[in-house]
Amino acid sequence: MDIEEYISSGILELYVYGALTEEESREVSKVLKEHPEIREEVEEIEHALQQLASTAAPYNPEAILSSIKEKLSDKKVIGIETRRKTNWVAYIGWAACLVLFVGLFFLIDDNNELREQLNSEKARVARMEQQIADARDDAEKTRELLAVLRDKDVSRIPLQGQNAAPEAYATVYWNKEENKAYIDAKDLPEPPRGKVYQVWSLKLEPLTPTSIGLLDEFTSDDNKIFTLENANESEAFGITLEPEGGSESPTMDQLYVLGAVAAP
Repeated sequence: MDIEEYISSGILELYVYGALTEEESREVSKVLKEHPEIREEVEEIEHALQQLASTAAPYNPEAILSSIKEKLSDKKVIGIETRRKTNWVAYIGWAACLVLFVGLFFLIDDNNELREQLNSEKARVARMEQQIADARDDAEKTRELLAVLRDKDVSRIPLQGQNAAPEAYATVYWNKEENKAYIDAKDLPEPPRGKVYQVWSLKLEPLTPTSIGLLDEFTSDDNKIFTLENANESEAFGITLEPEGGSESPTMDQLYVLGAVAAP
């Protein structure tokens, strides 16, 4: 528990005023037993309120009445019994205390509301900062991809749809110098739940497939462009639909796209 934050929350003042629900009061009482410093804070609040009540309530009501008698000329007022006037003045003092306590309650409530508004504003600013950071990242990725696509040393390999998905299409941009393959998969259909696309580097004679990675963020990636490591002497590329986590060898009846690397 953050002791300072708990003390500054205003709940201890409400506890002393008796403004909490029965359940809330039990929770505060439990905290008081576990944390002596919070119990001391409650004692200080009670002591301060007692002093405030003593100050607000008349200490010498007889003297106040005597002053009132001197200033008022109405004999009916002067003729009232001293005891009744004393009680009347005392009631005013306690009423002033009650008004003060109510004022404190609303002040604490306003303070809590302002704190909530401040926290909400901080959260909004944090979201905006994250959105700006994401936009900068996206812009940087876009610049990097443009540089890749325009690089004369990058090979472009179109992958055509196969029997499992005749309308599917993908493109591999292969940078042999950096051993990277950029997969443009925007024309692949959304994979079913529990399935994932797996990219294969192929040697054709004999046919030897080597997995170079999964497109496991396909659904969440808006650009649908993925970067995979490929240090193979690839003669073709294919993409199959596999169970989540991938397979050791391609499921051929789930071959979605296939394309051969053009001869140099």
